Amino acid sequence: MPYRAPGSTGKKRNHLSGRPIRYYRPRGSAEIRTLIDEGFQAFNAARLGESCRIFSDKMLSPDHDTTIALTVAGALTPAGLGGAMIELMERGLVDFVISTGANLYHDLHYALNFTLHRGSPFVDDRELYDDGVIRIYDVLFPAQVLLDTDSYIREFLVRSGLDGPVSTAELHYALGQDLRATHPGCEQYSVVAAAAMAGVPIYTSSPGDSSIGMNVAFHELMNDSRLMVDPNKDVNEICAIILAGQKNGAVILGGGSPKNFYLQGQPTLWEVYGIPKGGNDYFIQITTDQVVWGGLSGATPAEAVSWGKINPGVLPDTCVTYCDSTIAFPLFAEYAVGHTNNRRSLKRLVEKRDALVAALKAEASKPRDAADA
Repeated sequence: MPYRAPGSTGKKRNHLSGRPIRYYRPRGSAEIRTLIDEGFQAFNAARLGESCRIFSDKMLSPDHDTTIALTVAGALTPAGLGGAMIELMERGLVDFVISTGANLYHDLHYALNFTLHRGSPFVDDRELYDDGVIRIYDVLFPAQVLLDTDSYIREFLVRSGLDGPVSTAELHYALGQDLRATHPGCEQYSVVAAAAMAGVPIYTSSPGDSSIGMNVAFHELMNDSRLMVDPNKDVNEICAIILAGQKNGAVILGGGSPKNFYLQGQPTLWEVYGIPKGGNDYFIQITTDQVVWGGLSGATPAEAVSWGKINPGVLPDTCVTYCDSTIAFPLFAEYAVGHTNNRRSLKRLVEKRDALVAALKAEASKPRDAADA
């Protein structure tokens, strides 16, 4: 069968009749908090309740000033979970984000006012291909959405003036600012735009593995640009943010590369830079993966202790909930928004990256005894 673009047959069926997917913003429901505290009593329901209380009672406590990362893997923005992410960022409950590039790319559809639809995972994908409809499990949208989003990214890259090596945080901050300038008000329904407004840096552990990275590659080749996403900058900036934190912790959705890209910061500090930070103080993960397969996504906090990723003295402040993030994370966010510790001052780390990296370099340059390294 010769290659053709999706939808080139001209056939049209009513695959996009499902309700539009919108970003849901948590409201701090007292009923949901009561359900979690009193009704979630055993098994993974209890683990979700434990995670909610570790986050709201301890990580968000004003006494601790925890620097909190949110790592995001899996198709969560297409599923509408971006609203919960935006709410937590705006309230200062998340200080920086590490996400797959795909989540950020699909977030742009909302910013650009394109529509994703609720659908069925059991449709005939050959029909979808003929009709120019893209499927992410049960999320359906026109293939033209991809083409128009790509076009916007390429136009942004030209007008951005970005040139030379940049971190993914710098790239995404510029992208978010451009979205806010070209689509006023979109920070209400775009993670990338909302992060730029709140000063929350967003990193991507594998930037080439997404359509944003694909368009950066196009821009470099076709426009003779010197723009390059530099992973060294990402590694150093994340280590610098972790080093500066009074306490450190993460909420990990799924697992994958974003999970490790955050957790490797602690071993990088002691193993490579010779700075004994001591490991993370808090660890919350929502995942469907299992430890028995030996992969990073299912690795437990206890295993992370052996790597220096988790402080061995704080294992009671770690929790893994085995559940689909599209179920557990909205409940988790609803609980946090309804808690008394539901707002903190914004750290605006995106504006402090250079100073923090300079502090990392200065600390790593200090002479240390072999016993301290």
